[in-house]
Amino acid sequence: MEWVESLAEQTWLLWIAAALVLGVLEVTSLDLVFMMLAGGALAGSLSSALGLGYVGQVLVAALVAGTLALTVRPLLLRRLRMPPTGTTNTPALVGRAAVTLEPVSVRGGLVKLVGETWSARTATAGQLIPAGEDVVVVAIDGATAVVGPVTPPPEPAPNSPEENR
Repeated sequence: MEWVESLAEQTWLLWIAAALVLGVLEVTSLDLVFMMLAGGALAGSLSSALGLGYVGQVLVAALVAGTLALTVRPLLLRRLRMPPTGTTNTPALVGRAAVTLEPVSVRGGLVKLVGETWSARTATAGQLIPAGEDVVVVAIDGATAVVGPVTPPPEPAPNSPEENR
């Protein structure tokens, strides 16, 4: 019975053990509830090390776990469920430059897009883009790139007579 008495004198070790067990349970559940309880257990361990009684330790542990569950857990869940930044797959191709491999019209054609050959069509009816022209992808329709001409940069304004002096 000596070991029970010595363990009762070192309750901070029990709190640490509880925090470790709760941490392992968190790894298996990934719900962040056990992590908040483990935080409370660590606070209970700290209060035990500071000499607080059993009731005080339990109250501190419960208060810290509850506070973590109501404040930190929702923030972490929101962060974990946030969609990844950046565009991937076909939406990432919109706005990219391509080169026509053969004439492209509203009925079809071929373009070289990101190193691959894509079937393509123009965005505007009646428009014909000859082979070898630079184009911009305006949309992806299934496996077809909808392209349009590259808009030329704006012409510089002619110099005013005052600037020529």
